[in-house]
Amino acid sequence: MVTIRLHNSLTRRKEVFAPLDAANVRMYVCGPTVYDRAHLGNARPVVVFDVLYRLLRHVYGDAHVTYVRNFTDVDDKINARAREMQKAGDTRDLNAIIRTLTDETIGWYHADMDALGTLRPTHEPRATEFIAQMIAMIRTLIDKECAYEAEGHVLFDVHAWPDYGRLSGRSVDDMIAGARVEVAPYKRDAMDFVLWKPSTDEEPGWDSPWGRGRPGWHIECSAMAEELLGPSFDIHGGGLDLQFPHHENEMAQSCCARPDACFARYWLHNEMVQVDGKKMAKSLGNFFTVRDLLDQGWPGEVIRFVMLQTHYRKPMDWTEEKGRQARATLQKWRAQVAGVTPAEVHPGVVAALSDDLNTAGAIAELHQLSHASDASALLASAQILGLLTPALSGWEQAGPADKADLSLLDDLSRRLAQARERARESKDFSEVDRLKAALVAAGVEVRMSRDGVELVPGPDYDSAKLGALA
Repeated sequence: MVTIRLHNSLTRRKEVFAPLDAANVRMYVCGPTVYDRAHLGNARPVVVFDVLYRLLRHVYGDAHVTYVRNFTDVDDKINARAREMQKAGDTRDLNAIIRTLTDETIGWYHADMDALGTLRPTHEPRATEFIAQMIAMIRTLIDKECAYEAEGHVLFDVHAWPDYGRLSGRSVDDMIAGARVEVAPYKRDAMDFVLWKPSTDEEPGWDSPWGRGRPGWHIECSAMAEELLGPSFDIHGGGLDLQFPHHENEMAQSCCARPDACFARYWLHNEMVQVDGKKMAKSLGNFFTVRDLLDQGWPGEVIRFVMLQTHYRKPMDWTEEKGRQARATLQKWRAQVAGVTPAEVHPGVVAALSDDLNTAGAIAELHQLSHASDASALLASAQILGLLTPALSGWEQAGPADKADLSLLDDLSRRLAQARERARESKDFSEVDRLKAALVAAGVEVRMSRDGVELVPGPDYDSAKLGALA
């Protein structure tokens, strides 16, 4: 069986992945708080863990992987957005607005993530469907003296968990100094966090032993993960921004509630998204949603390809130039595999993905398969990355490259490679320069490396301009 190695945030090293039960590999990934469109940063963990999900299914079998990604549909941000809608003229009560808002946002999320070619998880629980499990876990924490009630709130006592801070690598004092924590007179410690809070009559609320209220954010994921995956499971994932406090708090409360279990054994965190080298921010005018890019005409497959060119633990930079290059590459590959039956996934691609999801290395292998004209292997290998799938097809038909064009470009790539070899001996590069200039003028991207020459039709490709070279 293929050996998978993953960088475990908990131990800060790359480890061999050994599931608790190879017949049921289990993964939980934190999903969105549903009150607005998903931006590009929200989409990155969806794409990253979709690739891991595909790899696990490839190695262990489709029926032997359980993937859970939640929807947080009870949250103060949702309440605030609903109140904004009331102020704008919506006359319904707050709960009715919230239900419509969360339903609509989940629909948007599904549509946008489907457009990126991501598979739906095995389970997509809504937090409001698991309130009973949250209340039960909170009661357990109180019984174990790991949580306490104060002024209608229930709070987790961070000092009840000696390993608090292990996941983020910080001491409690460091956390207080570096974090914005809610200072409240009913807290024993500034870092204690809310498990249950009171609700007003108009806000979403449920009856509990501590009065009518609603859960805190952190307890939601712990309760849903335990209910659907058990008290111990294999992988917990999400963006790096969730490592603290969300994941730190999840681990603390879950391990205190179930001290005989280990909760998640491997923690994976993806880095953030940048735009043209800068952090996404509305104030910089570079903040956009997945839907913004789709509406601008960027195919979902192109967005996905750009994301996968960067290792998940490094910041990912979106630029239009990367988008154009990705579009051209995918157009070429789709033309190459048209009408082809997929073969086995190339071992080099599986090896790259098994090395801590090295998607950039896997894409380099795809380029080699394309250069070798191994279309069947290219198709199968791209699909384990969620590329060249039937679900994402169709957009490339508007592109310029067809099989005749690709045959011509293959001939020209060989001519250019031969001309380069002759020029290296003669030191006369005039023919190489002439061919390159003609190709660029025809809208062809010329990629030259030690491994050879690759010609990729760009957005402005015009095969008629290559007539003189044919």
